[in-house]
Amino acid sequence: MSLYLNDLGLLCAAGNGKADVLKRLLVGDRSGLAASDEFGARCFVGAVNAELPEIPQRYSLYNCRNNRLLLAALSQIQSTVHDTISRFGSDRIGIVLGTSTSGVRNTEFALAHWAEHGALPDEFHYKQQQMGAGADFLADFIGIEGPAYTISTACSSSGKAFSSARRLIRQGFCDAVIVGGSDSLCGLTVNGFTALESISAGLCRPFGAHRDGINIGEAASLFVLSKEPGPVLLQGIGATSDAYHFAAPDPDATDVIKAMQHALDDAGKIPAQIDYLNLHGTATELNDAMESKAVNALFGSTVAVSSSKGMTGHTLGAAAALELAFCWLLLTTDDNQGALIPNINDDEADATLPALNLVKKGETLGRKIDICQSNSFAFGGNNLSIVVERA
Repeated sequence: MSLYLNDLGLLCAAGNGKADVLKRLLVGDRSGLAASDEFGARCFVGAVNAELPEIPQRYSLYNCRNNRLLLAALSQIQSTVHDTISRFGSDRIGIVLGTSTSGVRNTEFALAHWAEHGALPDEFHYKQQQMGAGADFLADFIGIEGPAYTISTACSSSGKAFSSARRLIRQGFCDAVIVGGSDSLCGLTVNGFTALESISAGLCRPFGAHRDGINIGEAASLFVLSKEPGPVLLQGIGATSDAYHFAAPDPDATDVIKAMQHALDDAGKIPAQIDYLNLHGTATELNDAMESKAVNALFGSTVAVSSSKGMTGHTLGAAAALELAFCWLLLTTDDNQGALIPNINDDEADATLPALNLVKKGETLGRKIDICQSNSFAFGGNNLSIVVERA
């Protein structure tokens, strides 16, 4: 059964909407990353600067930034969603999202209010931080009656959502699924990664010789996945779990290689057919070393690769859906030269890493891009890789 990614709505530190984001990615614009002390220790973060829609009063218990990000992404695909419901019926449409923070920022505000006043603010509701709140909110807002739930496996969350959404359609539970993810900036993640000594002292440097950690970002990315023919095919998904360590990746990269190979096998492709690979590329010492080893072992040093996190920051639970969105953008352009997303790090390459063909600013494939792959890895060894193809 062929499944298609029919439409896309997204916003992140690199812009708002398909055209804006692609334009800024291709020129290596990292102006969306800026220093801030709003969330604790002063560091660079990738905040969404777009004006976000307000949550209607009737959904006030869902009122948080994470759901406003989702609502903004939804607004970009509203007509496609409406047409999909008209075609299949609201009971045949599902929603599967990924997140790692949901609206926990609201809880931070609420606890600060409690500390000062001895009570939670009247407008606070637990639903604002509940992991499943985004899917519940969108289902109610759109009027969808099919399965609606959220997956939270740290930084692979929204990638796992695609696997689950595909299964819902293949097993006959749904004809279409709104799938993606969102994460919003908060003190929990900024201070948590600071405690892990994983936050960069400046702008992050994916695969750079002087990389020293991540910049945390926020984003929302929503797709319409269905059996209805569309511009991009969801071809292959590979997932493994190595459980090597709670936070550190397995340096041998054995199960990361398996995840990429499983995605290729599922898609019926071989490594040489991949035109562009979006790397997880967090800019931490251990992740980039592990991923370099894995990619070099499977693909060699010829496939065009890059980490887009140098322009967006690491959007955690939204990262997989966001970076798959970047692949979708490459596959839906009519660019006969195949402009590629550069690996931006303002640093020299790390010569100690296995060789990779890191895309430089302005580099092209020399023809249309037809097949992309995207990697996402998470705490606990949750590894995921997805292959998509121009339809």
